[in-house]
Amino acid sequence: MNETIRLFIAIDLPEKVKDVLMETAVALSENVPNRAVRWVTREQMHLTLRFLGDTAVSQLPDLQRELAELVARHQPFQLQLGGVGAFPNQKRPRVVWAGLAGDLTLLRKMQADIEEWVVASGWSPEKWSYNPHLTLGRVKDPQQVRGLNWDTKLEEVGFGVTAVQLMQSELRPSGPVYTVQQTVLL
Repeated sequence: MNETIRLFIAIDLPEKVKDVLMETAVALSENVPNRAVRWVTREQMHLTLRFLGDTAVSQLPDLQRELAELVARHQPFQLQLGGVGAFPNQKRPRVVWAGLAGDLTLLRKMQADIEEWVVASGWSPEKWSYNPHLTLGRVKDPQQVRGLNWDTKLEEVGFGVTAVQLMQSELRPSGPVYTVQQTVLL
């Protein structure tokens, strides 16, 4: 039997960024019913670069080696938080997010390189073009989120990106649990 684990590639966030994201989620949630949005927990906060999904454990060594080689070709860069929004839009929110500013060109270049490598390694191409964001919550009941305060101010704290992580995601009734499988320095 071929054992699989759910994997994704992401950038971890500094604690000060998680503090601001948590404060923003609380401010956003103040005018909506409790269960209308499933807010992301502090432990789940990260910047996704590519979701891989179910992956054979036997692929892990090659995946880790190739990811290390790819990421090592990129230089560290700076990002900062910038604004709050929703997919597909604020009138019909499904995902509530915090935006990013800063060296987005370098972020997009690294993500495009990862995407190219992942597709060449046998994964299907992403359906959507990459739109860097930090998920704050997933809307469970669109009718009840009309009170969401889109004017909530997000502190535009900056942070350096110096590493990429290969993460394992275990789905549990209480929500996903993430475990770092690899950290690669830029």
